[in-house]
Amino acid sequence: MTDGQQHPAQQPTGATPGWTPPPAGGSWHPSGGTATATVPPPLVPPVPPAPRRTGRLRLGVAGLLAGALIGGGAGAGVVALTADGGGAAPTAATAQSVVVKDPETATAVTAAAATAAPSVVTVYVTGGSGSGSGSGVVLSADGYVLTNNHVVTLDGSTDGATIQVRTSDGTLYDATVVGTDPTSDLAVVKLQGADGLTPATFADSDDVQVGDLAVAIGAPLGLSDTVTDGIISATNRAVATGSTRDDATVIDALQTDAAINPGNSGGALVNAAGEVVGINTAIASVASGAPGQDTQSGNIGVGFAIPSNTAQRIAQEIVATGSATHAVLGVQAQTAAGDTGSEVGTGAQIVRVDPGGAAADAGLQAGDVVTAVGDRAVTTSTELTAAVRDAAPGDRVTLTVQRDGRTTTVEVTLGSSGS
Repeated sequence: MTDGQQHPAQQPTGATPGWTPPPAGGSWHPSGGTATATVPPPLVPPVPPAPRRTGRLRLGVAGLLAGALIGGGAGAGVVALTADGGGAAPTAATAQSVVVKDPETATAVTAAAATAAPSVVTVYVTGGSGSGSGSGVVLSADGYVLTNNHVVTLDGSTDGATIQVRTSDGTLYDATVVGTDPTSDLAVVKLQGADGLTPATFADSDDVQVGDLAVAIGAPLGLSDTVTDGIISATNRAVATGSTRDDATVIDALQTDAAINPGNSGGALVNAAGEVVGINTAIASVASGAPGQDTQSGNIGVGFAIPSNTAQRIAQEIVATGSATHAVLGVQAQTAAGDTGSEVGTGAQIVRVDPGGAAADAGLQAGDVVTAVGDRAVTTSTELTAAVRDAAPGDRVTLTVQRDGRTTTVEVTLGSSGS
């Protein structure tokens, strides 16, 4: 990426330490606790075979767009609900409400779902290249809805796309794109003629703890108002989505084991009170490493959501201006490793400092290795990107920096860049 924001530097195939391009259609989990992602073929009947992969166990992160991206493919939300690959492929399930039938036996998940489900919608997108479906979260009574950028763009462009949104009561609305933000993978659409919708309540994602109840609500495989539960597995998880360096989107994610699948993208991850703590955006997938075996698709208990504080800030900016801003450090960086060829990251090494940027103003230099942002450890360039993007433009952060064998701290006032 060469957008002027803090991000890992581009490297040729085989350049280490740092990032190695994945095989065609694949990805893996590099060192330092970060997850790299690709967007695999969406799930449609029949599911096309995944590219053959070889080598050791690999972790990738799949985008959550359900539908067909090839012209003439199956319509949005059409899924094959069979165990053996045979049988009919029914259309997407109609919307249904989450109702508490017996308060005495209702669980915390029941209560959370009943509170949040009226604020979660199903988003259908049809374009010249195909169609797909995802989920969304209601922002306002008059029809502003937050979803993922990759949902409204069909992982491409909004040009010529037709968007419809079905609310939890089954009403279908036409919608238009208000604005998109590829950097955070968020977008806002506006429902035409909507009134009296139930806006979601957003929680403070900084208060989320590992082990908290997590309830995912959305339309996996087009099945509207699907509710699954689990816990928050990790916070501040640096996750990069995209098959190449140039199309990577880095998010500072909440990780959950609540089941999320293609079609959940853009939907809500809520806490026990039914408050939105994150916007579901990606899931991990595993390639077995055995020749001829395909990548596992669907939920494996490792999902990722954009934290609510980030999502709400970006959404408000898009509604107000049609675009969003992001905190910028003003460097290019690569993962530093202790030993040549080691896959264990020890920090983010600055390769280039943008003249006149935040890093330059703070005195950072090429060759410096950033090992922490505030009290948050940094072991890879992706983690540095995620930590910076977790902040807002103008925030003042403290970087722990190694230079010439010595460790020091540097105060940086982050710059601003549009998406």
